[in-house]
Amino acid sequence: MTQLHELGVAELSRLLDEKQVSSVELTKHLLARVAAHASLGAFLAVDEEIALAQAGAADLWRARGVDGPAHPLLGVPIAHKDIFVTRDLPSTAGSKMLEGYRSPFDATVVSRLAAAGAVTLGKLNCDEFAMGGSNENSAYFPARNPWDASRIAGGSSGGSAVAVAARLVPATTGTDTGGSVRQPASLTGVTGIKPTYGRCSRYGMIAFASSLDQAGPMARSALDCAHLLQAMSGFDPRDATSAEQPVPDFVAATTARREVATADQPLKGLRVGLPKEFFGEGVSADVLTAVRAALAELERLGATLVEVSLPRTELSIPVYYIIAPAEASSNLSRFDGVRYGHRAAQYKDLNDLYRKSRSEGFGPEVKRRIMIGTYVLSHGYYDAYYLQAQKLRRMIADDFQAAFKDCDLIAGPVAPTVARPIGSQTDPVAEYLADIFTLPASLAGLPGISVPAGFGAGGLPVGLQLIGNYWQEGALLHAGHALQQATDWHLKAPAGF
Repeated sequence: MTQLHELGVAELSRLLDEKQVSSVELTKHLLARVAAHASLGAFLAVDEEIALAQAGAADLWRARGVDGPAHPLLGVPIAHKDIFVTRDLPSTAGSKMLEGYRSPFDATVVSRLAAAGAVTLGKLNCDEFAMGGSNENSAYFPARNPWDASRIAGGSSGGSAVAVAARLVPATTGTDTGGSVRQPASLTGVTGIKPTYGRCSRYGMIAFASSLDQAGPMARSALDCAHLLQAMSGFDPRDATSAEQPVPDFVAATTARREVATADQPLKGLRVGLPKEFFGEGVSADVLTAVRAALAELERLGATLVEVSLPRTELSIPVYYIIAPAEASSNLSRFDGVRYGHRAAQYKDLNDLYRKSRSEGFGPEVKRRIMIGTYVLSHGYYDAYYLQAQKLRRMIADDFQAAFKDCDLIAGPVAPTVARPIGSQTDPVAEYLADIFTLPASLAGLPGISVPAGFGAGGLPVGLQLIGNYWQEGALLHAGHALQQATDWHLKAPAGF
């Protein structure tokens, strides 16, 4: 018999709508699983009382039925990456700097999902201030991959990925600055989408790099991600980077039939570009095997594979690791021990207060990026580093536009390897190199999705990355859904979960 935790958002919504289960029953079941699997380190905060109150309100709302059909997320439990501020739960950004901090308001993404009736179980672990690709930079503890608890879950949205992969919740929110939704989704075998920059409001998202940070959902399937993205998206006048762009029906786009499609070939007419730079040296053989198998499946479903080029792919790493730290240096200057956040217990003067509060509150990776960012913005280096990086960023975006003349979507690996052992990487530069396939789309502001594509060494998950042109999230979700209708990779669960 299928257990409640084995069901996704769409299936749970149907059960709730048919009154086969109540939101309170579902919430209690998932809260028990969260407690039972606390050793995975997915959650930083859980409040059962608040979650059950929200579930009770959802059941009452559904019972009354006065406002027409219920929203698909009504009564469905989710959890938020602890980079989104919340009134009812602590907001730490995975840092000692904000330990115990309570926000006076909810982030827009949080409030929009709450307005849709979603139940919040808690806040999820992440790399400190979203800086990292392994979740080892959390100031509290790493999130552990449920496929092998000795391995990383990916980052910075590692807790979000683990919570979905371990069947603790059917869906979560994450943020993607340089790949922080797509990469952990790949390493844990779930689906995660980074929408076009500006699609989801950044209001209430604790900032890392303002020109790159973007919220995105993570779930078992593309269809479930579509349900969350539908509620999360839309213009927000409180966010200067929010785009005044109409929000299409993502759920309808996910399941729609292409005009030239057939029952056996739902992707007929779709051109999928394969950048030669994504399939060269540096990608492990097991990852390439899995990705090529997924591409062959897309081809069987009617897609046409074409070779394209993104010639400045290698430059995305130095460009990103100049721009992102520069913006982090500016954004994190607000954490000075004066207004909010950690304050040193003893200090001599104001400068000493700043120095000690930041030294005690920030972790090593955050300090490293602040130092890099401050350096590249300093007098004499701004033109040589930061300005040149911005010029190259535009060229990287132009490369994508040239490629999209020959294809509709671009495909490739998400990460060069499967999840590595926790503690096995001590060289920060080598860690940065693992972002090679996710950074280009982030720098260009393009949408990208990671969908499960089989398994590599040690039976660990591998993801297929699909990148679309601006505002083409629907096309990504549609392709991901078609692949998932034809395969069962996304249905596989780690042993014991």
